[in-house]
Amino acid sequence: MPLDMTGERGRSPSLNVLGGTLETCSIRPMTGFFREGCCDTGPGDLGSHTVCVVMTEKFLQFSKLAGNDLSTPIPAAGFSGLKPGDRWCLCAPRWQEALENNSAPRVVLRATHLEALEYCALEDLKRFAIDLA
Repeated sequence: MPLDMTGERGRSPSLNVLGGTLETCSIRPMTGFFREGCCDTGPGDLGSHTVCVVMTEKFLQFSKLAGNDLSTPIPAAGFSGLKPGDRWCLCAPRWQEALENNSAPRVVLRATHLEALEYCALEDLKRFAIDLA
């Protein structure tokens, strides 16, 4: 059996949109559907939290107006709120919606899960990438 990302026997490492091993998006703040720092996904992730982004004020305002306030802290849920510059695993359909509304944040391709391509075109993600040489 292959080793997983933690070195444990189990499933194979998840892949990013470039075909490599999925890298960590952020541990401060802790992100990801599984709150493990990666934009990994599974059957329970109905929102497809697969796009690693770098928050911008423009996107945070767009998201708030769209009904998902990511900037206001929710202490009871252990959520301190996001600010520009924070990395976060964003739902792929929300990133696509932001793109269509001229509000898409920058993307970390090596930390963006391959399944994001079910909702977003690789060319679009690359146009917003911060990690292309």
